[in-house]
Amino acid sequence: MPFTIYPFEAKAPDKDVLKNPLKSKFFKSLPSSLQDRAGRDLHLLRYLQQLPVDEIGAPGFTEDLSKNDGEVEHLNIIYPTLNGLYTHVLSDPEKVRDFYIGIEPQFEHPNVESLIEDVEGYLLDFSEMFAAVRTDEDLRDALDAALDRIYGKSISNSLQKGGRGNFLGPLAKLSMKGLRKNGGGSDFLSKWNLEDGEAVGLKYRILKDKAGVGVLQPLIYDPHIEDISCSGVGILFVEHKIFNSLRTSFGFSSFDELDEYVLRLSERIKKPVTYRQPVVDATMPDGSRINIVYGKDVSARGSNFSIRKTFDEPISITQLCLWGSLNWEMAAYLSLVIEDGMNIFVSGETASGKTTLLNALTTFIHPTAKIVSIEDTAEVQLPHQNWIREISRKPKDGETGGGVGMFELLKAALRQRPNEIIIGEIRGEEGAVAFQAMQTGHACMATFHASSIQKLVQRLTGHPINIPKMYVDNLNCVAIQTAVRLPTGKEGRRAVSVNEIVGYDSESESFSFVEAFQWDPSVDKFTFSGNMNSFLLEKKIAVMRGYPFAKRRQIYSLLQRRARVLNKLADSGVTGFEDLYKLLAKANREGIF
Repeated sequence: MPFTIYPFEAKAPDKDVLKNPLKSKFFKSLPSSLQDRAGRDLHLLRYLQQLPVDEIGAPGFTEDLSKNDGEVEHLNIIYPTLNGLYTHVLSDPEKVRDFYIGIEPQFEHPNVESLIEDVEGYLLDFSEMFAAVRTDEDLRDALDAALDRIYGKSISNSLQKGGRGNFLGPLAKLSMKGLRKNGGGSDFLSKWNLEDGEAVGLKYRILKDKAGVGVLQPLIYDPHIEDISCSGVGILFVEHKIFNSLRTSFGFSSFDELDEYVLRLSERIKKPVTYRQPVVDATMPDGSRINIVYGKDVSARGSNFSIRKTFDEPISITQLCLWGSLNWEMAAYLSLVIEDGMNIFVSGETASGKTTLLNALTTFIHPTAKIVSIEDTAEVQLPHQNWIREISRKPKDGETGGGVGMFELLKAALRQRPNEIIIGEIRGEEGAVAFQAMQTGHACMATFHASSIQKLVQRLTGHPINIPKMYVDNLNCVAIQTAVRLPTGKEGRRAVSVNEIVGYDSESESFSFVEAFQWDPSVDKFTFSGNMNSFLLEKKIAVMRGYPFAKRRQIYSLLQRRARVLNKLADSGVTGFEDLYKLLAKANREGIF
């Protein structure tokens, strides 16, 4: 069983406080914001009792995290995630890596394994119900209904289903009297003498292990987590939107335990790992992207996995500007580039925010456009209705055929007459087809692994992509996205440059490009070096928009107007991806944007 370890010596909770919280001095000593939550969710109250407040101080509580919370020197903050769970972020006294502590219903019992076996025996009585299960959602529903029957009907009021793809709602205090009187589950609860919190904790554990992802469940439920990393035996690590790199309070204590978990996880996502095929890339039920490496023979510290989470709604371009990833002029410039059918790559290193920026930029594609996206793993998210989403498929073990690669999907896309082709990432021969599509007038967007224009050209023209050098200038614009160290010492993500590819000189075999925008790391500001000197704006976009040669620089006034519009939208609270798309679509129809 995965271990849980706190970065402090936990105190034993007082059961009398859990039974009658409103009458306890401890409960009354909590801030009003925590009283409301702890009175409703007993697992939070139980956790708060374990805290050595004299040593670490009383934790703060916030309903909604903001970027400012990450600027606090001594972190000690609790916030709610999804489905009644909470997170406590606590500073590391040694200033190495701060702590991420998941607060979830706990189940402790001297005969826990026997008790769970007993529950599984009861579940056999519902075999007909499980025979109809076809999807993960069906499994959650069937388990939820069966456990309600085993426990007694009243528990269902405390474990109601909540948001997307979940099986646990707000975990309210149970009435033991209500549980006992409902028959059905009374024999089970009496047999094991389960109290209120224990009943909830047991159901939570069974559901997260059998219908969820076990120890990872609180991390999956936290919308602020971007990446989850297991480096082998030991604790797990996460990358947090607000608090950056954190170490969690749980992990695996042995190779066998970790291997067993990885095997079960790979089977849950229907991509089982084996000694013959120890490396798997797959998509989890919630859409998150996972990479698994199985076995100690290929990984010295044992099996490992990394999860890159996806979210219900992408981050909008206005939100990225508010966070400082780019500025309003850059967003306005890129809106013109995309709207006028220029071909654009978002390039950078791994985990630099390439896909986040690409998704945000798609709101600038005309709302009536037909779009085809092509990916290995589904990450691109678009707001448009006329969107064809293609995903490559690898052949199964032992099959000589049956696979469909990005190359084949991209060739098929050219026959579908799209206005825009979006490629999740160009890695190989599909790059040649993408540049042929550009030559025939298909606008293309893609992400690419390269940290500079020079390296991008080297990769494009080298093996295995092998783009002829004279084709490269079909690519009009490249935004370089990078994870950086800010002047404050914090980590951040910035579009460090936006570059215009001007052309290729066959005699010198060299490419000419200009930086339209560049990031100044000393002050964390962006410079519009292409102002009144932009090749794309003056020689291509202004021409396509019908500007006379003598008035082509009026395009910069349009850019500045768009920058002001985007800024005003953000000031008025329009930072949601869907909300921004709808407003821009309306503004586009009315000729305002």
